[in-house]
Amino acid sequence: MGLLDGLLSGVLGGGVQQGPSPLVAMALQLVQQNGGLPGIISKLQQGGLANQVGSWVGTGANQPVTGSQLQEVLGTGSIGEIAQQLGLSHADTSSGLAQVLPQIIDHLTPNGQLSPDHADMLKQALSALGKRA
Repeated sequence: MGLLDGLLSGVLGGGVQQGPSPLVAMALQLVQQNGGLPGIISKLQQGGLANQVGSWVGTGANQPVTGSQLQEVLGTGSIGEIAQQLGLSHADTSSGLAQVLPQIIDHLTPNGQLSPDHADMLKQALSALGKRA
């Protein structure tokens, strides 16, 4: 489970006092709801974030994305649902997703490629987060 551990520690171990696990769980669900990793990657690329997504998938440094860029591509409805479930504002939710989504995609694409077991890893990560919450 090395990649799963890397995903969870990389995203959860960011030095945040109140671990971002609910937001990470929502981000993982968002990935799942958009066709899994291939679906979300495609949606973000088609939405004008091809350079950023390419850096997340690739082996170099991750290019940043803003909350407003994600909101534009993913829609205010998706962001709004997550915000409501977490009790956060749209802006805070968008900003949070802009922090965790690149890390999730980065960790699920080791060596610059989509892992063959990415769907299983996504399910395992959601399950593990559910147990930690």
